[in-house]
Amino acid sequence: MSFHEVRFPANLSFGSLGGPERRTDIVTLANGHEERNTPWAHSRRRYDAGVGLRSLDDVERLIAFFEARRAQMFGFRWKDWADFRSCLPSAQTGPADQVIARADGTTRVFQLIKTYRSGAQSYARPIAKPVLGTVVMGIEGTRLYEGVDFEVDLTSGLVTLTETPTAGLEITAGFEFDVPVRFDTDRISTSVASFKAGEVPRVPVLEIRL
Repeated sequence: MSFHEVRFPANLSFGSLGGPERRTDIVTLANGHEERNTPWAHSRRRYDAGVGLRSLDDVERLIAFFEARRAQMFGFRWKDWADFRSCLPSAQTGPADQVIARADGTTRVFQLIKTYRSGAQSYARPIAKPVLGTVVMGIEGTRLYEGVDFEVDLTSGLVTLTETPTAGLEITAGFEFDVPVRFDTDRISTSVASFKAGEVPRVPVLEIRL
């Protein structure tokens, strides 16, 4: 897949609209009951990278980023300001934020995940684009250190432990992460409001599967 490991300018994405979407197929039966099913195991996120009235420098940065990605051709990283940490947005990440696996005695490579819970239900979201220098890990409360106890692949979200953990131990992690996305248009329109300000009303961005 064509992907550039570069983040959309965070100051331009701040305040953008967007969030997760799912696909649900609904069939209404003759008796009025419904049957619901989804072909998607994971949600997908949409955003709008359009900027309101900004300096012409900001507008030029957005255009430059769009051109460098060849519009929809290449994917890139996106910071979702509403959901970019393994913990609450107001908290600081820690090694016990998320349970990512329970050791089986043979596996040393694990996928970073973030679990969303409400009541008795939960959803485990694979995290493929962790942010450099933010990943911390633990095993049963003992903190691990990157470069000594584990290595992390920033392009896939896979972490490799130096030693195979004992079967049954809980492996946890904390991290910040980006969303892999692409532009969902081949065209953007700009408007210059004055000699110093302009706007790009709408630039749709779509999460991509890796």
